[in-house]
Amino acid sequence: MQVILLQRVAKLGQMGEVVNVKDGYARNYLLPQGKALRANDANIKSFEAKKAQLEAQNLETKKEAEAVAAKLDGQTFVIIRSASDAGALYGSVTTRDAAEAATESGFTVHRNQVVLDRPIKDLGLHTVTVVLHPEVTVKVSLNVARSVEEAELQASGKSIQDLAAEAEAAAEFEIAELFDDIGGAASEDA
Repeated sequence: MQVILLQRVAKLGQMGEVVNVKDGYARNYLLPQGKALRANDANIKSFEAKKAQLEAQNLETKKEAEAVAAKLDGQTFVIIRSASDAGALYGSVTTRDAAEAATESGFTVHRNQVVLDRPIKDLGLHTVTVVLHPEVTVKVSLNVARSVEEAELQASGKSIQDLAAEAEAAAEFEIAELFDDIGGAASEDA
């Protein structure tokens, strides 16, 4: 099916281009979302009449998105989740969770704007892409932790696995000292 793009669509084309797409993609995504029109004579004439208005509207929304992007780029949001001792989450962090964390911090981010490269299923710092406009994207960081204190430690550069290894090493050292003390007391009695 041939469609006229009403806005830039990633990996497809720029505003005003007539492109061939599969029927299902057009019917189920592009047309209902208002990102394209069927490419027939009436719609082409209608688009040409509205082209200047659409370009002005696109430029305005792009400027607004760039203003938000300047504030949002590089931000870190803390998400508290329960996890195992090894750092594996009981569930995963979704786009909705990321959008809610950004919204709680004073930014207006919808879950459809958040792009996860892969599911977040473990504790730590994760980089996520936020698409504010088809031409404006920013990277934000999600600090997934079990508590606020743990999030602060992760932000300082320590991972949960490092902390667990340090705690285990300290416990083993204390046990070794305890056995040395017991062994020393046993040799004094003899």
